[in-house]
Amino acid sequence: MMKSLFLEGFISGNQNTLCSEKDTRATALASFRDPHVMNFRLHLEKPERQVENMVDPPLDEIYAGHLRAMWAISNSDRVEAWKSQTVVVQAVAKFMTEYKEENWMLPLMYTCCLDLRLFAMAADQQMTKLGTSKPGETLEKAAETLMACFRVCATDTRASEELTKRWGLLYLVNQLFKIYFKINKLNLMKPMIRAIDALQFRDRYPLSQLITYKYYTGRKAMFDSDYQGADSSMTFAFQRCHIRSRKNKRRILIYLIPVKMLLGFLPKPTLLKRYNLDEFRDVVNGVRQGNVRAVSEALVKHERFFIGAGIYLILEKLKTVAYRNLFRKVFLIKNNHQIEIAVFLQSLKWMKVEDVDHDETECILANMIHDGRIKGYISHAHSKVVLSKKEAFPALTSC
Repeated sequence: MMKSLFLEGFISGNQNTLCSEKDTRATALASFRDPHVMNFRLHLEKPERQVENMVDPPLDEIYAGHLRAMWAISNSDRVEAWKSQTVVVQAVAKFMTEYKEENWMLPLMYTCCLDLRLFAMAADQQMTKLGTSKPGETLEKAAETLMACFRVCATDTRASEELTKRWGLLYLVNQLFKIYFKINKLNLMKPMIRAIDALQFRDRYPLSQLITYKYYTGRKAMFDSDYQGADSSMTFAFQRCHIRSRKNKRRILIYLIPVKMLLGFLPKPTLLKRYNLDEFRDVVNGVRQGNVRAVSEALVKHERFFIGAGIYLILEKLKTVAYRNLFRKVFLIKNNHQIEIAVFLQSLKWMKVEDVDHDETECILANMIHDGRIKGYISHAHSKVVLSKKEAFPALTSC
């Protein structure tokens, strides 16, 4: 009886805040970061019938799903919490369609969608551990649920710019990006990026959302080998990230540093020290010195960190930059535009690069010429590299 009275009071109060439209308390009452989730009187295993008698659809589904998810969390049932939150988000999508040319409910959508992603992550771990699901399967289903809200927002084209639900697109896209990176399906990001690029007010979203968006689109550009685009996006994210958000700044730098290095910009030791990124120190020194062996040893030494961050293969490409820096030093020392391949081979031997011969050295040089890192051509008849008299080693930003 007490539970029923408390439930009635909770729903009555929640409805009043929803009816006032812009009351932020309505969002809090749907959030699992609000104190009400600790109240055991609201932890109901089967709240559907009680809620149906108090609330009309689709609000009844939102309340019932939220209450059941609270019960599941209190019983450490992550899978049921995710399933219940799925019902909540689906009901929120229905709720938004009922209010044409209005967007006051977007904060409610944000809260419910965030909790869905977090519950899906927890459920995915639990189900994978038990062997009842493949890794990422639950997150993929959560993404499909989020797409219901995405479609509602994306199709709200008749409302004025101030009242359109399209203001909710960037938040949803960021939640989807986090899932796609987790399940390694970056190809699904393309239509999301096109949808945001098509918005006339895309630059007027909250800065926090823009930073998150630029961070993930920058990472995608990096994996697509679009280093200029990656540099632009992640530099935006890093420069505008709050100075006190050291953790987030460090996270951005983990991907921005390799991109900058591929473009010829090496980070200062003070930057690496400030953000506790000593793993890059030996890599940076190796690239600067043109010491390919040192780069390889640094990658092996910090292999777990680089693989965990998903940048190991990107850093492998820095060996080409190290070759370029070494060969440029050879060019400056010789001060000649015709240099024997044997001289480049000797420089590699001097840097203790093992298992390299004349043919392999010629292959390295040919690839660098093809990639635009060296201007010139190989004279096979004379076994020499003939370098351009103008910018024989062009800036990496132009390669």
